Amino acid sequence: MDTKHIEKILHHREIKPTAIRILVLEAMLHHASAFSLSDLESEMGTVDKSTLSRTINLFHQHHLIHSIDDGSGSIKYSVCRDDCQCSLGDLHVHFHCNKCGNTYCMESISIPDIPLPRNFRLENVNFVMKGVCAQCVTFGGIPEFFIFTANQETTVV
Repeated sequence: MDTKHIEKILHHREIKPTAIRILVLEAMLHHASAFSLSDLESEMGTVDKSTLSRTINLFHQHHLIHSIDDGSGSIKYSVCRDDCQCSLGDLHVHFHCNKCGNTYCMESISIPDIPLPRNFRLENVNFVMKGVCAQCVTFGGIPEFFIFTANQETTVV
């Protein structure tokens, strides 16, 4: 992706383009699945962890990326669509693969509206499904059909 396009993305979110922000966003855009701070550290060896953390925080505050707690012990991030403002209406389901460890945004699956009891105020929603991703099913010899029982046990068909 060219630098001008990345600068345009940053401007759209009211983030001043700097050399490091352009490099970090470019690295983020290369990910097909959600990524962690550790992933970025590994890919961008010349950029220190504190700079990456500050950049991630800035991008998160400006709704350029959203965070995902997939239960792996490491917060993951994903670049938002242009029209996303990370409001409750923009939230979608995430899928964590138990085989390869990747976490995917399921942007076509909205988080259902769940009514809360009186005097409860919703501030954040984290909806993560877990199983085996399409790539691991296809290339890992995992059977494609499962039956899920009420107690969350899985039976292969």
